[in-house]
Amino acid sequence: MKTSRRTFIKTSGLSGLGLAGMLESFAAENENRFHLPGTAHFNMSGYAAPKLDTVRIGFIGLGNRGPAAVDRMTYIDGVDIKALCDLRPDKVNAVKNSLKDKPYKPEIYTGNENEWKKLCERNDIDLVYIATPWSLHTPMAVYAMNHGKHVCVEVPAAKTIDECWQLVETSERTKKHCIILENCCYDFFELLTLNMARQGLFGEIVHTEGGYIHTLLEGNFSKEKYYDMWRLKENFRNGNLYPTHGLGPIAQVLNINRGDKMDYLVSMSSNDFQMAAMAKELAAKDDFYKPYAGKRFRGNMNTTTIRTNKGKTIMLQHDVTSPNVYSRIHKVSGTKGSCIKYPLPGRIAFGHEEWVNDTEYKKLEEQYTPPIVKKIGDMAKEVGGHGGMDFLMDWRTIDCLRNGLPVDMNVYDAALWSAISPLSEKSVANRSASVDIPDFTNGAWKTNKPVDISLAEGGSTKVKSF
Repeated sequence: MKTSRRTFIKTSGLSGLGLAGMLESFAAENENRFHLPGTAHFNMSGYAAPKLDTVRIGFIGLGNRGPAAVDRMTYIDGVDIKALCDLRPDKVNAVKNSLKDKPYKPEIYTGNENEWKKLCERNDIDLVYIATPWSLHTPMAVYAMNHGKHVCVEVPAAKTIDECWQLVETSERTKKHCIILENCCYDFFELLTLNMARQGLFGEIVHTEGGYIHTLLEGNFSKEKYYDMWRLKENFRNGNLYPTHGLGPIAQVLNINRGDKMDYLVSMSSNDFQMAAMAKELAAKDDFYKPYAGKRFRGNMNTTTIRTNKGKTIMLQHDVTSPNVYSRIHKVSGTKGSCIKYPLPGRIAFGHEEWVNDTEYKKLEEQYTPPIVKKIGDMAKEVGGHGGMDFLMDWRTIDCLRNGLPVDMNVYDAALWSAISPLSEKSVANRSASVDIPDFTNGAWKTNKPVDISLAEGGSTKVKSF
């Protein structure tokens, strides 16, 4: 088993010596790059878990994203919905009622903040699907893996660097997949351009950009949208709080964790020009909001830049306050061509003068659309979920588990993509000083193979309707 930093210090007999204090102090100051691996390291990249004829699922968190995830799974063959969990009985009962005409008889867990543990402890569940507030993601994922379950966890998978290492060490030790639910990796344009990059159409990739620019100001202050105002409270942190939507697809284009790695980042935030003002305004009208008045919120726009080991660069942006048109950016720039999407429709170019015309674009689509999209893309659009990418993600996950295939997004992706949040906070707090980025693969990135979201293997799972 791997040994955590704190465990190493205690078991090595250093806890009573001055050296122990020095190590702890060093660790606290260098949390992002100080890690003591144990004697064994199992590489989860490319790992294929034993096949599951039927994937038995338990869902935790049925507020915002959870109910839609349950519904999507009902369209996938080889799935059994065994359990539903949420702290609020009305949420659980509503989802269970939605399944009354379908062949699932899930047990419900509700009314107590520890009920989710009972779900994880069941022997008849293979996969735990976590769609809870962010602070619960890592504790639930770790507990589920320790009880023999694969996990799918919403973004971000972790909030601290220590939590990122917890996910990695637990997944490696238990040999259970920890799959980050980054649906944007399955958007059709992102898949098209990933395949084009794989085929060399953009040449050597030089620079990429991603983002999450989405006006959520009113939603963050809504009394009903997020339980106990948890999403608003997250905004007391100042950095890129939600990096994975923009980062996931371009990290795959750059073969991050699979041929290249991130070295360091620099992050800068603007001032907050709206959130504190809204909190003050609402508090003057409604005592409910008084605890939020006078608080310091994150800046409107955060810009984070990353340099990789191979000299590639990444730019990420996060702004969920300003009245911008929705954008995830998704820009790929190479020595032979480039592409960009958002807020405009997807565009591709092979020179500096103009984008390819509609006729050429359609030819590229026909030639480079991955088999997974050709196979179930139309059905994915019918089932829905952000234009179909949610269903494509869920279908692919189940198909990999049923066919014993490596998953597209493993625990190293979950840890690395999520780590950008706390690392960006650290940089912002230190006048945008550069911050080293941990290598969660412990050097395996040098030999790991690039991700291939295709149907070259497997693809036998059927899509059904009721």
